[in-house]
Amino acid sequence: MSDTVNSLSDLQDLAPAGDVVAAAAPVIAAPPSTPAILRVQELDKQGRAYATGRRKDAVARVWVKPGTGKITVNGRDQEIYFARPTLRLVINQPFTVTERTGQYDVVCTVKGGGLSGQAGAVKHGISQALTKYEPALRPAVKAEGFLTRDSRTVERKKYGRAKARRSFQFSKR
Repeated sequence: MSDTVNSLSDLQDLAPAGDVVAAAAPVIAAPPSTPAILRVQELDKQGRAYATGRRKDAVARVWVKPGTGKITVNGRDQEIYFARPTLRLVINQPFTVTERTGQYDVVCTVKGGGLSGQAGAVKHGISQALTKYEPALRPAVKAEGFLTRDSRTVERKKYGRAKARRSFQFSKR
C-alpha cells in the first residue's frame, strides 16, 4: 500500500525545476471582524422600502418607512383589520426578531385568501421590505425563515373525488 501513496517530497520531485511551488505563497484572509454587506439599501423617491409578500392565495404590497410603529392594512389600523391577537402577533414578528419594534411605519394593501393567509403575506412582505431598508438585518430575519415564501397551498379537487382526496361514500347496494 505504501507504493501507491505518494509523499509530498515525491510530488515535488516531479515538478520541473523552473516552476514555482504554489504552496510557498502566503494566504491572506480578510479580518473576521469586518462583515461584508453585499446588498445595498433600496428606497423609492419618498424614502420607503417596498416589497411583495405572498402566502397561500394572499398577496400583500408593503411599504416600510421610519416612524412610530403604526401599521395600516388596506387603509385601516391593524387592530381593526386583524382583530385576532394571534394575527397581530404574526405581523409583528419581524420587528421583534430584529428588535425594531415601534421604529417603522408600515402601509400595506393585501388581497386574496383569508385572514390567516393575509397575515402571513403581510409578515413576508414586512420581512422583505425591512431587509431592503436595512440590509444588515438580513441574516437575523433569514435565520428565522421569514424571507422564504411558504409554498404550502390548498390541494386542488380531483375528478371522480368528493374533495382533493376524499372519495364518495361507498354504497353496497
